[in-house]
Amino acid sequence: MKPEQTRSLRASSLRAPWALFWVGFLVRVLYITVAHTYRFPAYADHFKFGYEMGRVARALVTGFGYADPFNWHTGPTAWVPPAYPLLIAGAFKLFGVYSLFAGWVLLVINSLFNAAAAVWIYEIAARCFNRKVAVWSGWIWALYPTVMEYATRWVWETAISAALFTAVLLLALRMRGIGEASRREATLGQWLLFGLLWGVLALSNSTLLLFLPICGLWLLAGSAKLPQAIAKATAAGILCIAIIAPWIIRNERALHAFVPMRSNFGAELYAGNGPGSMGFRYGALIGLPEQEPQHKLYKQLGEIEYVREHGQLAKAYIAAHPGHFATLSLERFDFFWASVPHPTDKHWFLDFLRQLDYCLPSITGVLGLLLALKRRIPAAGLFAWAFALLPLTYYFVTVEARFRHPLEPLIVILSVYLFQSAERRRIPAARA
Repeated sequence: MKPEQTRSLRASSLRAPWALFWVGFLVRVLYITVAHTYRFPAYADHFKFGYEMGRVARALVTGFGYADPFNWHTGPTAWVPPAYPLLIAGAFKLFGVYSLFAGWVLLVINSLFNAAAAVWIYEIAARCFNRKVAVWSGWIWALYPTVMEYATRWVWETAISAALFTAVLLLALRMRGIGEASRREATLGQWLLFGLLWGVLALSNSTLLLFLPICGLWLLAGSAKLPQAIAKATAAGILCIAIIAPWIIRNERALHAFVPMRSNFGAELYAGNGPGSMGFRYGALIGLPEQEPQHKLYKQLGEIEYVREHGQLAKAYIAAHPGHFATLSLERFDFFWASVPHPTDKHWFLDFLRQLDYCLPSITGVLGLLLALKRRIPAAGLFAWAFALLPLTYYFVTVEARFRHPLEPLIVILSVYLFQSAERRRIPAARA
């Protein structure tokens, strides 16, 4: 067989069957429609319909600009990054503010990305491991109920950010030629797509940017023509910055402060580490009723001053109570990997099942990663950096179950790899 034919056959074996996407997508849409998950409760003026992002979207379509992340008119904001609020605003503009159909459309869009991730997961597994791991990983993602939760029940960026991060990982593997019969240099088009995806990710979930330098260096390290690769990477960086720049300029003009991504760090740090904190929070950081003290203070001071003041309080409290901060950080580490406490569970057995469903994949995913590192699987080091960096901010600030979701595609792949790698010991037959 000719080498070109070998490469062609190898490339075709990496492609996922489109049934993965269509089955996963249709199952999600059917669930949204039949279970009525688009019917968000109307109490607290529909706050659960997109939370702060939904509030900002409402302000956008009602003429108040990118503002008002809580109740009533509190002024310009950068509390949440702009990509997903703009998507919600588009749905509100077309179908009505907080309307049922707007909710249905947004959950379907979430599901579109969530189902597409199954295809990308398949190819990542096929490139790094084998087709058996790819098939199991892809179908688990397509059909496992817990995977669908953030796509089918939450108007938030979680499902889309996780899918885009998976797409970035797959693109990086393609650019390094992982799993292909012959090694080749990444093209300028691939580098520009890399910059585009990271620009969109930055405006969706800026915490993921911690992984960007490592991913870029990993790509450069795999290049046999480093000067050309650096030039292409520079072009990707310029494109990424160009995508982010309008948001930074807008923040400078609207808030009179340099806010590269989000403005709420100081307030979140205080909520997660201040007096009486348990290391995480439930619900809105600032109370929704306008007469609530924090809401009044936020409106009085303005967002930037409010966050600056709470950031100073948080730093002072941490400095005065370092043991408290260390204990909460360790607890957040545990919460991230083993399950964040849930306030609404009414039955110990249901709570046990929920925690098991969350904790067990963390264990198997980490064990699968260690096995991949031991066996020197291609890109295992890159995956290890993702496991190390993506949760890092949450250990020290605050944590929620949804924060792990961008890692869950890798957790699925590595868990399947762990189980597929298990070998039964062969006991030799006794000799007569």
